[in-house]
Amino acid sequence: MIAKIIKAAGLYFLIVFGTGFLLGPIRVLWLEPRIGTLAAVLCEAPFLLAAIFVGSRLAPRAVRIEPRTDMLLAVGTAALAMQQTADVTVGLALRDLALRDQLAQFASAEGAVYAALLILFAVMPSLANRNPR
Repeated sequence: MIAKIIKAAGLYFLIVFGTGFLLGPIRVLWLEPRIGTLAAVLCEAPFLLAAIFVGSRLAPRAVRIEPRTDMLLAVGTAALAMQQTADVTVGLALRDLALRDQLAQFASAEGAVYAALLILFAVMPSLANRNPR
């Protein structure tokens, strides 16, 4: 059961982080200088939401996770842990941002948008796979 949760979380993480990894340079290098940071983040957000929704539906089904709220929340929580680990690593290695600076970004408007996306990322497997009865 734990192995399935980790597999589903890994697949979910790869779908969403991969999307963000592809969109990030477009946002940072092309959009931000033209329209500002907050507007760029808001332009990127719908694409990330789509990846979150698709990944949250696909990953548990691909691994055949039982559609129980506790298991789906575990998938989202584990994927969030993977995502945050990768995000901090990329920030340190590729963007030369200290952890303190990465955390400080949450105090900005764009950081609030990002935090909302992270919350949705964690809970979406449960929300998107509810078994209506």
